[in-house]
Amino acid sequence: MFNRKVEKILNEYYENPLEPIIIIDGARQIGKSFIIRETASNKFNNYVEIDLKTDYEGERAFLNVKTTKAFYLLVSSLYGDKLNTFEDTIIFLDEIQYYPHLITMLKDLKKEKKYRFIASGSLLGVTLKHIFIPMGAINEVKMYPMDFEEFLWANNVNKDVIDYLRSCFINKEKVEEAIHNTILSLFKDYLICGGLPDAVTQYVINKNVIKTRNIHSQIFAYYRDDCAKYDLEHKLKITKVYDLLISNMSNKVKRLQFKSIENKESASLEKYEDEFDYLVAAGVVNSAKAANNPKFPLNESLCKNLVKLYYNDVGLLTNLLYKNNISAILDNDKGINLGSVYETVCAMELVAHGHDLFYFDSKKVGEVNFLINDYDKLNILPIEIKSGNDQNNYRAIPKLVAQDGNYKLPIGYVFGNKNICEMKNNLLILPIYFIMFV
Repeated sequence: MFNRKVEKILNEYYENPLEPIIIIDGARQIGKSFIIRETASNKFNNYVEIDLKTDYEGERAFLNVKTTKAFYLLVSSLYGDKLNTFEDTIIFLDEIQYYPHLITMLKDLKKEKKYRFIASGSLLGVTLKHIFIPMGAINEVKMYPMDFEEFLWANNVNKDVIDYLRSCFINKEKVEEAIHNTILSLFKDYLICGGLPDAVTQYVINKNVIKTRNIHSQIFAYYRDDCAKYDLEHKLKITKVYDLLISNMSNKVKRLQFKSIENKESASLEKYEDEFDYLVAAGVVNSAKAANNPKFPLNESLCKNLVKLYYNDVGLLTNLLYKNNISAILDNDKGINLGSVYETVCAMELVAHGHDLFYFDSKKVGEVNFLINDYDKLNILPIEIKSGNDQNNYRAIPKLVAQDGNYKLPIGYVFGNKNICEMKNNLLILPIYFIMFV
């Protein structure tokens, strides 16, 4: 079993019966069911797992269960030998989005204290937008593919090494060269493999690139199928937007061209907002909105018609771009531009750490890859990502941190492949893998 950061949240929940019922929300195939199954079955003597997707596609036994009494009777008829008391029994409702009425029932199930409960859902972000949940009844916890630190754990990089890297980041110190080379090599492995647990198993444990890529292809197909689960009016456009991501990633200007969705020159963000919201809520893409003024909070400075979308996992992207030819990444081929790959992995990392994504867009100044809100300092942190060997090749970000300029941001980060950790004119130049500490 791979260690996941969400384990800490789950174990704290199991220890505190007064907490709202947790629902783990995230895209398919990111390890939600596995981590709940492993942790809950270890904490409780009696563990019941109900796959509501299988039920919905089969007998639909839970379809007309509208009261807690009816729920208890049905569960007892199916799993009576595994049920005991509130203190030692937990029921895992997997893929609960198939039965939204069960989500609204969770408040009463908790109140009655007959059993403990936990739930998960793959399109839960979409479902929760359309039902009323009383405040305090549930705690929705977002889960994502394995981030880079979790990937390091899977590769047996121990805590002492990660703590050393974190101290270098905090103290602005250069990493020992041998450690830098090792971690950068693992980062490139991460670009190939991504953070979907089945792919990580094939790549890290079994060292099988072909099986890793097969898993990427299968999961991409699953996500594309999820796009078609919306109503007829929207699903074709949602699928088209998802299909367009790969071509957008290959462009110098990576923001979505709305006119290409339905070949309409007058198309705008407003027209496709439902489709974008669906993809983000389903967890299959990460979005970055454009801001024309890097001022806290960034939601107040949005460009109306500009947005970038990234795949939720970098392994899906590198599979689409390079298939089994991993040398394009490992050998840092000068003829291959890895800009979209590096942007995608950094979007993954920032989102997994709880950041909303923005980017800077200005005709006069240029474009900066990412902006995030710094809530501690009530300011903005600009981030530039460099995939090549020239880590000093940037145009726009110095203008955001120049103290004699218009914006006067206190600091900016520039991440790249080189083992550099130094401040230059309010820009902190860092190794790319330090993105895991932002």
